[in-house]
Amino acid sequence: MILKVLPSTLSGNNVWAPPSKSIMQRALALATFAEGVTMLERPSESDDCTQAMMMSAQLGATLELGDDAVAVHGVARPSPRTDTLTPGESGLGARTFGTLAALHDHPLQVARDGTLKARSFEGWAGALRACGAEVNGQGAGDTLSVQGPLQPGDYELDANGTSQVITGLLCSLPLLKGDSQLTVHNVTSTPYMEMTLEMMEDFGLQVDARPLENTRTWIVNIPGNQRAQAVNMTVDGDWSGAAFLLGLGLLCAPHSLTIEGLASSVTQADEAIKGALLFSGCRLAGVDDGIQVFAGKPKAFEVDLTDCPDLFPPLAAMAVFAKKPSTLKGLHRLGNKESNRGMAIQEEWAKLGVQVDLDQAKDTLRVHPGKPQAGRIDPRGDHRMAMAAALLGAAGAPVEILNAECVAKSYPAFFDDLESLGVEIQVVAK
Repeated sequence: MILKVLPSTLSGNNVWAPPSKSIMQRALALATFAEGVTMLERPSESDDCTQAMMMSAQLGATLELGDDAVAVHGVARPSPRTDTLTPGESGLGARTFGTLAALHDHPLQVARDGTLKARSFEGWAGALRACGAEVNGQGAGDTLSVQGPLQPGDYELDANGTSQVITGLLCSLPLLKGDSQLTVHNVTSTPYMEMTLEMMEDFGLQVDARPLENTRTWIVNIPGNQRAQAVNMTVDGDWSGAAFLLGLGLLCAPHSLTIEGLASSVTQADEAIKGALLFSGCRLAGVDDGIQVFAGKPKAFEVDLTDCPDLFPPLAAMAVFAKKPSTLKGLHRLGNKESNRGMAIQEEWAKLGVQVDLDQAKDTLRVHPGKPQAGRIDPRGDHRMAMAAALLGAAGAPVEILNAECVAKSYPAFFDDLESLGVEIQVVAK
């Protein structure tokens, strides 16, 4: 599907943030082996979460889907109903549920679809092997499989540039018969690790985790012989998706836009968008269960996104409309996403006449402001690139977006929400 997003002035003044797929995927992982029935209200309908529900059922849990809730009946131990897990295009889902599968002593294949075929699992494979599991096919394009059982013990691991390597182990190790200690080096996206630890506590799992001062090393002590306890929770709104809505309100609202449903009951890395916008001179106001952004033109900004790399696309789009060049640090975090996002931003923005410089030595992406030209952008199957392209179209010049349906990975209602706010969108015949 090709959509054309046209320059628009918003007519609506409020919108709900999409439910967080990061929170829901972790909740589903913990609920799979929890005692009792976990109720997840306002669940995410994203593709990633649909696949996470599928994998929970594939590992033995029973799920019931209601109008605006999901009930997960946990099982005590993995009881696979299939020999293949299906994470779709979700890297977090593959790593988290693939680790849970390693609690079992039979091999399970981890299927890869779309953009997941090109992503490397070497860091995750190394971590699981260190903990007693067998992993094959970790390279890009390989057939990936995992076989347990994981073993309790003291392990020294490298997070290898993504907290996802550790998330599955944190959810799995408490279920083992013995205690474990993880010494985790090079932890990036620290807020995502904090999210996992907070949710483990919510599910009644005991864990003692602390970062070593002035380092990216964490010490995590995990008692064994535990079982999570079912909870009732409402899935928080997603700050990652809200970042695009904030940019839309900043650049296209006649006065302001309010984004609702952002309870912030669990740490989210991309809540850092508030600081980035304030640093760029934007005006924000807190409201009940949400945030209000006032229309304006951003100043140039310099922000470090090492711990929140998903903010690169929305901020790289907003920076096009700033007064001077803006610099985003943390470029090295973008290579193993749905696309190579640094290169994708540089090449796709160039199609609209916008210059983006990549400096590997300084680890920065620099956006030169300018008036975008009309053009066609290929998001390369990357949901966040498609949403950023829509922001460029709504605030700049008409932009056609190839395969626009890829937004369903995290925010299936994205274009519907934009239209409800008054953004003009047309379907383009191929």
